[in-house]
Amino acid sequence: MWAARAAVAERAVLTRHLRRFWGLPGTRLGVAAWPPSARQRLHTHWNYWWQAHLLDCLVDAQQRQPHPGRAATIHRLVRGIRLRNLSWTNAYYDDIAWLGLALLRAHECEQVPVQVPLTAITAQLRDGWTDHAGGGVWWRRGDNFKNVPANGPAAILFARWASLGGERADRQRARSHTEWMEQLLVDPGTGLLWDGLYVEPDGTVRDVVRTVYTYCQGVFLGACVELAAEDTSGVWVGRAERTIRAVATHLVDHDVLRGRGGGDGGLFAGILARYLALAAARLPGLGSDLGPVAARVVIASAQAAWRNRALARGGPLFGPEWTRPADVPHSARHRRVERDLSVQLSAWMVLEAAAMLERLGSPG
Repeated sequence: MWAARAAVAERAVLTRHLRRFWGLPGTRLGVAAWPPSARQRLHTHWNYWWQAHLLDCLVDAQQRQPHPGRAATIHRLVRGIRLRNLSWTNAYYDDIAWLGLALLRAHECEQVPVQVPLTAITAQLRDGWTDHAGGGVWWRRGDNFKNVPANGPAAILFARWASLGGERADRQRARSHTEWMEQLLVDPGTGLLWDGLYVEPDGTVRDVVRTVYTYCQGVFLGACVELAAEDTSGVWVGRAERTIRAVATHLVDHDVLRGRGGGDGGLFAGILARYLALAAARLPGLGSDLGPVAARVVIASAQAAWRNRALARGGPLFGPEWTRPADVPHSARHRRVERDLSVQLSAWMVLEAAAMLERLGSPG
């Protein structure tokens, strides 16, 4: 059931959003909105990290049901990202970590060459670590803000890259990033991760931003699950379990993850769903009984997203709040966040997460 629904969502997103980059053969990029404006058709506004999640979703779909056409699309999207960005990196450490993760998965799935981009991305992430506020990488170059959205995906990437071509010390870097988040940005009352903190030039913390975002929980959970695989102390399993409990207590309505509107926020719930599904798949093998709780949230969220879909040209259209019916935008002037690629990717992501759990037979 979930595999079929994920396939329908995939077809709808690709039909409406996937295009050649400036008409160049052998390229693809995701158009930021549908219906698109003229500027969006030309990709003049560059949503770098949305493309990383589009690539991630394509890898999900390829793992669900391999197809040579999709394999070609994966390679074309990677080429389109490289050409549009002119390089593999940019000034935002969170952006490049997301692309690194997607590229690494594309390599494992479809042998996409990644040595050059991953070398560039991880080198920049290593250089981004400073001792200000006790460690961590900045949100972006030249900034005074350090946050979970940068350090979380960096930790996951380093944990995976350590055994697939990176430096021996990369796994320790993953631990350091995750420990830094644990020490400075976990709310002791709820167990949820705060967003980040502002740092003075002398390295002291000026202010902690206690806003709670769903995707901060997702990347911290993902880092803990990666680190738990080679740790016998149970520390990382325990932190993963605490995060799952906190999410299931504070960030759901009837087990359905809450949305965060459109724009970048449109991706937040889908990212958390991805790492909840990963936790549901891996934690039982590490001695945890919280896998079914994580799976339950994923399945309930997927059910709500599917139930509240709207019908549009190309297939189903999803809303930013999965508990509410989606509205179909009728033109580029229609200011509905359903237009945003981020919102559609998030729903596709949760459906793929449910399909993955379905394949594994995980209870939810």
